[in-house]
Amino acid sequence: LEIFRMNDDATQQLVHRTEVVMNNLNPAWKSFKVSVNSLCSGDEDRRLKCIVWDWDSNGKHDFIGEFSSTFKEMQGAMEGRQVGANPVQWECINPKYRAKKKSYKNSGIVILNQCKIHKMHSFLDYIMGGCQIQFTVAIDFTASNGDPRNSCSLHDLTTVLGLFQ
Repeated sequence: LEIFRMNDDATQQLVHRTEVVMNNLNPAWKSFKVSVNSLCSGDEDRRLKCIVWDWDSNGKHDFIGEFSSTFKEMQGAMEGRQVGANPVQWECINPKYRAKKKSYKNSGIVILNQCKIHKMHSFLDYIMGGCQIQFTVAIDFTASNGDPRNSCSLHDLTTVLGLFQ
């Protein structure tokens, strides 16, 4: 399964590629995490294109089908879902098969089991929330005090102790 973000210039950007599930006509992919920024550039209404492939060892993977959705649609479908209710799913469509056969329905169903947002707080979120930080700043002006190999330098490395030693 590959998930692509549809960009404003009509290009597609690969966001995530799942692991290959071998020898299985009903694969169940592992859960994965993707930041909202990389998934949809922070725009929950941005189209996402999901493509399903059947892996072949010769490298010529078979296109099963595709569907599109938005993060907002996925999240909204999961929020309104009751335990034991119908699963959130999309029909996986292969356009070539659809064009050839009038009786074609789909090449399978992709079921979304989980869609969660984990808020990652930024440094600014903590500051705006009232977090107080104390810090000390030190500036090293060593270069302005002269070369330590020079006897006139405040950081003279000879045997005589300097002003800072």
